[in-house]
Amino acid sequence: MPARPRCAWVGDDPLYIAYHDEEWGRPSRDERHLFEMLNLEGAQAGLSWLTILRKRENYRTAFAGFDPEVVARFDAVERERLLSDEGIVRNRAKIDATIGNAKAWLKLREEEPGGPVTYLWSFVGGAPRVELRHKLSEVPAETAESKAMSKALKAKGFGFVGPTICYAFMQAVGMVDDHTDDCFLRRG
Repeated sequence: MPARPRCAWVGDDPLYIAYHDEEWGRPSRDERHLFEMLNLEGAQAGLSWLTILRKRENYRTAFAGFDPEVVARFDAVERERLLSDEGIVRNRAKIDATIGNAKAWLKLREEEPGGPVTYLWSFVGGAPRVELRHKLSEVPAETAESKAMSKALKAKGFGFVGPTICYAFMQAVGMVDDHTDDCFLRRG
């Protein structure tokens, strides 16, 4: 049986294939999933996404299932535990950003009508955007929407949320559908 045609970035790693086929680009409004993906995209900065996918379960364990209420209470002892955890990327700035992001996330719950989910989705008008990308080279690294999201999140105290990270996040959680024309998951 021939392989299904997929976006060119997928390659042949079974973990990458499963991520592409079952998660990437599918609209998510699950608060915990959005928090996880925002932080994993930040952890990926300077690395390959496959590196983070391979460490994803370790991240979930290390960061209490990405429960922002628990992560927001991490103290210096927890930071040191995370810095010695070989199952995650041991980068102090990224670890501190995740803890800080949990605190900022909780503030979004209090300050924004509809909380973090509605707030994040507002950057694409509340509905998934299907982009017309014929090939991988047409997919941008950032957009006006990801720049706006980045600026807004930074102003609210989030870290590791540059425009490129925000665009990757938007793609990952289905705010933007960037499956290329030759992919079997292409909509629209």
